[in-house]
Amino acid sequence: MGVVVGVVALPLAVASAGQVGDAGPAAAPAAAPAAGRGSADDRPDTARRSPFLLGVGLATAVRCGPELTSPGGIEAQTCVLTQGEDTWARTYYRNATGESLDSVLSLMGPGGRSVQMRCVTGADDEPATCETPREHRRGGPDAYTAVTEFAERGAEGALLLRSGSSS
Repeated sequence: MGVVVGVVALPLAVASAGQVGDAGPAAAPAAAPAAGRGSADDRPDTARRSPFLLGVGLATAVRCGPELTSPGGIEAQTCVLTQGEDTWARTYYRNATGESLDSVLSLMGPGGRSVQMRCVTGADDEPATCETPREHRRGGPDAYTAVTEFAERGAEGALLLRSGSSS
């Protein structure tokens, strides 16, 4: 029983702590970055609660949609991240379907610009991430949206889950 509690509590503690040695401001919603140094309690509720948000760092603004779970066994949360003048998308997921899946992460920005990444989604039932390359931000951070779609393998694969960075 103690091992189970430790396995569940450790990722939550790491998510709350951020990266070691990162002295930047606390993560804040992209539309309202923190104006100084903050504690873990200053971060948005999603950043404090989510076991998916590991290794983001305190100087990175994160705007995430809700954590979603499909009846078929996919769990995902999709976010837009901003650090300095760079913006990118990241999805945190866990595939408990027992099968490899097709997945695509899209970052959509101002002026109709978009970036898509095909993500390798193995069948190992372990938490994983996929992210787009960082790009120089054009406009405000709130001008970006990210969406991830998980589907069965193949051209006619059924959509299993769509996860977005906005609620």
